[in-house]
Amino acid sequence: MAADLKTLEKRYFDSCRRQGIIANKAVLLALFKAEGKKARNEVCSLVLFLDDLKDVDFHPLLDVFMEIDASEIDAVDILQKSSCFLNGEYVLSLLRAINQKLRVVDLQDMSFGKDFLLNLSQRGLTCQVLNLRSSHFRKLNLVGEFMQIHTLSLDFSASLTTFREDCFTCMPNLKCLSLCETRVANLWTTSAALAKLSSLVQLRFQNYNTDSGHLNSRHLHIEALPFDGEETLNQYLYAEDELTDLFPLDNYDSGHEIQSMLEDSSDDSEVDFSRHHHDFILAELFSDVLPGWNGMVGLQSEISFGTWGMQDEESSSPSSSNSRRISNVAPEKYISYHPSPICYEKHYREYMIASLPSLRILDNLPIRKIDRDRANTIYSQHFEYLPYRRRDKESVVSILHKREIKAGRTCTGAQKPSHASDKSQYFYSRSLCASKVSSSAWPFLRPLSILGSVPRDEGGKFRPRQFEYHPSNPSLLVFGTLDGEVVVVNHESEKIVSYIPSRGAMNSVLGLCWLKNYPSKLIAGSDNGSLKLYDIQYMPSTTTGSVTFDEFDQLTSVHVNSTNDFFLASGYSTHVALYDISSGKRLQVFTDMHQLHINVVKFANHSPSLFATSSFDKDVKMWDLRQKPIRPCYTASSSRGNVMVCFSPDDHYLLASAVDNEVKQLLAVDGRLHLDFGIAPTRSSQNYTRSYYLNGRDYIISGSCDEHVVRICCAQTGRRLRDISLEVKGSGSSMFVQSLRGDPFREFNMSILATYLRPSSNTEIVKVNMLACSDYDKEYIHNKPTHPFYSMGG
Repeated sequence: MAADLKTLEKRYFDSCRRQGIIANKAVLLALFKAEGKKARNEVCSLVLFLDDLKDVDFHPLLDVFMEIDASEIDAVDILQKSSCFLNGEYVLSLLRAINQKLRVVDLQDMSFGKDFLLNLSQRGLTCQVLNLRSSHFRKLNLVGEFMQIHTLSLDFSASLTTFREDCFTCMPNLKCLSLCETRVANLWTTSAALAKLSSLVQLRFQNYNTDSGHLNSRHLHIEALPFDGEETLNQYLYAEDELTDLFPLDNYDSGHEIQSMLEDSSDDSEVDFSRHHHDFILAELFSDVLPGWNGMVGLQSEISFGTWGMQDEESSSPSSSNSRRISNVAPEKYISYHPSPICYEKHYREYMIASLPSLRILDNLPIRKIDRDRANTIYSQHFEYLPYRRRDKESVVSILHKREIKAGRTCTGAQKPSHASDKSQYFYSRSLCASKVSSSAWPFLRPLSILGSVPRDEGGKFRPRQFEYHPSNPSLLVFGTLDGEVVVVNHESEKIVSYIPSRGAMNSVLGLCWLKNYPSKLIAGSDNGSLKLYDIQYMPSTTTGSVTFDEFDQLTSVHVNSTNDFFLASGYSTHVALYDISSGKRLQVFTDMHQLHINVVKFANHSPSLFATSSFDKDVKMWDLRQKPIRPCYTASSSRGNVMVCFSPDDHYLLASAVDNEVKQLLAVDGRLHLDFGIAPTRSSQNYTRSYYLNGRDYIISGSCDEHVVRICCAQTGRRLRDISLEVKGSGSSMFVQSLRGDPFREFNMSILATYLRPSSNTEIVKVNMLACSDYDKEYIHNKPTHPFYSMGG
């Protein structure tokens, strides 16, 4: 027989008496209200506000809830209206004691600390609705059992940047998810995580409202909400005065101070209790990716779960004149409130609709058939589902099996099958790459850790400023430092091969270039104009034997021609100097080649007399030494200053990168535009963009100094394959791209020179392997091809 409410009330009084405490009036009032609902034949729900409790109140409550399953109470809601500092273990014990009758949990998790969040995410909850306002999750990893949950809100979680690969695997019934005003920005990892939610029908990263007034919370699309019929919905939403709005965030102050916590977040922590103000975090970390974000922080919140899927039937004035329109994702009459950075990604709405076929409502806007058809079209035009235009995911085992069958038929003289495998000699290797890249949206990232010690006056870690892969040895990489050192390392074993210290002549090393025909030699140039030729083969780790060239003031770039006869130097001037390597002499200075300084100069890979220059005067120019570079072969212009230019491995194209993500591929023969990669600008004049080729000239990689993302695009179609978000280090510091290179020997491998927001943090070289997932073992086995690949395009 079910225990009636009077019995529970008596049990509560008896427990308080045993504990020697006074019964809490708020608990008694909640029991009284539950009795009233029972008398009116309504859903008998017990609503407790944590704001009204103290730590001493939990023991009597736990005693009462031990009998909750056999009581008349139908559901229990645990809510929190404001910050209250309770023992997190007591709160978790209370939630677990309620068990299957736990319905709504609405918390501000900042009150309960890191251990509370980790326990909740790893063990799960039995509630149906979970609202964690301003949660401190940084990498969401909800792997515990949340079998009953159908609605989850993590709005205003200013630390949340990404999702762990196993997140959402135990939420089979989750239908509604809200992630407004977070720091989530990556389309690929986000859609891969959300794809595990087979029941998800409503999603929002922003709250769309019409400019004709507030949405009426009484007019809902009942069929789209996770409730069985209008009667149940009304009982659920309106049975309580306290639950008129299930998640009352209308008065939420997005500028409120996050409480200081003693916990410190490590680089790999899943939660972040940094000592920052919420508005400082948003302004500092969103301003780089969201132009005009600062003006949005502090907007009145329009978010509440009671407004999902609503239609406006009133015509009042707009609620806020400061709200920002996102015109490319919704009709003009809609205004976006509290968007996450992902909403500003180009074609965000179309990408999410095409990637999540079960989704019915996105950002409060219904998804119609015409919307889905349009999304699929735009996706196919602008995104690459799999590398090398593969249409279907295929396992590595299946690909290897097909290759063996073909090889067997060839050996026995059987007739060749007429299928796509005969189209290219690269077919199977590319198929294997496509399979591995598609296996995880979270690539393997690992900072290059230098082992061994060398005598350094400064001590501590190296501070890399420039680096280059070796052209013929797959294991070697050289980097120059801000302290003037040149270090050659085996990046596979992470051991130093040669160390060249600074002897006062070198400042920051900005230019490095190997001599392809003399694989032990390299040119190094520093920003004070020093230029030296080193031979690492004959140099002990502390010897500084070298050839010194005439200085080139304020140097930024050096490059050697294909026959290793000459090298060029450019810098903060409009001149370029030509040096003879064998004699060590400067042959000539070509003056006034541009109107502003020439940041990068590059020789062609196969033509020893052709070279290109890129300047902040917005021009890229091709020159020929045989014609005495007085006039360029041609000039190609950008709309902003050019940061760099490079040739494709086969010299067929030029890749030009201008300030703020203006990346274009030009025909090397005459400078005509071949592809504009259409990367969205940030509106920052200091967002210096650099781009290089990957997998021969099949793909390009692009990164900028104001953004913590590397973009991979197909060099033949311009379609985006993937964005790689760099990890966030420590408390609120983002990692930004200072330089990057594609590995010339390993497909879909690259290295990134990354720097951090905090001035005290060092730069480091981060190795990226897109063929391995993020939890790949650190001691992975390198694939060591003997020759670099020069693929002719996908």
